[in-house]
Amino acid sequence: MGSVIVCGAGVIGLAAAAMLARDGHQVTVLEADPDGAPDAAGPAWESWRRGGVAQFRQPHNLFARFRQVCDAELPGLTDRMLAAGCVWGDYLDSLPPTLDDPTSRPGDAALRFVTGRRPVVESVIAGYAQDQPGVSVRRGVKVAALLPGRSATPGVPHVAGVRTADGTEIRADLVVDAMGRRTPAPALLAALGARPPVVESGDSGFVYHTRYFTGPALPRRIGPAIYPHGSISVLTLDGDNDTWSVTVFGETRDAPLKALRDPVRFDRVVRACPLQAHWLDGSPITGVVSMAGVLDQHRRYIVDDLPVATGFAAVGDAWACTNPSAGRGLSVGAVHAQVLRDAVRAHLDRPADLPVAFDEYTERLVGPFYRNQLAADRARHAEMAAARDRTKPPPPDPDLADFVAAGGHDAEVFRGLIECVQCVSFPQDVLARPGMRDRIGKWRGETPQPIPGPDRTRLLELLAA
Repeated sequence: MGSVIVCGAGVIGLAAAAMLARDGHQVTVLEADPDGAPDAAGPAWESWRRGGVAQFRQPHNLFARFRQVCDAELPGLTDRMLAAGCVWGDYLDSLPPTLDDPTSRPGDAALRFVTGRRPVVESVIAGYAQDQPGVSVRRGVKVAALLPGRSATPGVPHVAGVRTADGTEIRADLVVDAMGRRTPAPALLAALGARPPVVESGDSGFVYHTRYFTGPALPRRIGPAIYPHGSISVLTLDGDNDTWSVTVFGETRDAPLKALRDPVRFDRVVRACPLQAHWLDGSPITGVVSMAGVLDQHRRYIVDDLPVATGFAAVGDAWACTNPSAGRGLSVGAVHAQVLRDAVRAHLDRPADLPVAFDEYTERLVGPFYRNQLAADRARHAEMAAARDRTKPPPPDPDLADFVAAGGHDAEVFRGLIECVQCVSFPQDVLARPGMRDRIGKWRGETPQPIPGPDRTRLLELLAA
């Protein structure tokens, strides 16, 4: 067994720490934010300060893949989340009325998930991680430098631990970067003499406006969580303890959408969307919480077939992040933590091999989530721009369009779509199943029914009134 330092005590850092500790490693988690995690949902939402997580009070969702990973690797965590007020979700509860067979199927329960607001979820996972033998969480500790060690690969620096801002040196067999999308790790590695990672980065181009509500019962879901309405999309998510959120997002460059920061105009726009209007039928517990400047970003720490450093691994958003409206970040991050655990289990005693194996596992098992989401984001951004400019939108990907169209009619195709949404399967794998393309082909070229909601002209009227 070895020693591991996890930099960052967010959901994914804590999950990775708990998984590694359950394998017998001694894990030290370092978190720059000083406040400890509250042990109740109310204080977690109302007073927990997490300045290092810009999206801390933005909507989050936990899909079936997150629950599957946790049930396999972190037994008891799902029960703890339910005890804290998190709720079951099941997208098979709102089947399309046009579906050919609405009856339940064996295996449907695997697509259920448990979800809640990010502060509540993180507080539960923090308590779970701290209860694991071998995990030590130190808050208010900032990593200032990486410590050099004996090289495991010629010409490649080795990370042997960290130096904190107060000068304390902590040595370990592996340092894990779980510091999120704005991680300082590339600069810390450069100071050690490492080459820069390969980075793809750019503003996602979306701006998000969200309100949270509470009431005696969660709103009834009609259809998918995300609906496109021309130049905006509307996202509705269940939360914990009788709370939920409504988000309207659009293009960053779409100036009239700034009016959505006004709760009156925000509510007016949502009221004009018949499938989401009833989500306003509660008591608001926030004003409009806005966020922009979200990066689509991917870092790869293998360059020219060599790691930029050994003794180091990046996980979750520190590795790659995309538009958060799909709600996949925590679920994909949990998969990535599991992949890291597998790589460490097989290669920790061979530091030259560990980063290469982890990169291979990551690109094969987690990378498609990033690439598929990036393609979907770019397509939706182009549609929004066309709606804003009142021009013809670009044609959709024909395979994806046929997949979605058939999902409104064929029960097997619909479940395949839900698996993709829930991060259980990749679209490429679902489409490769025997008979799947034949099922989809029966609905090829079908024009989807228009989604009721405001067109561009009406949207501008609602925002200006």
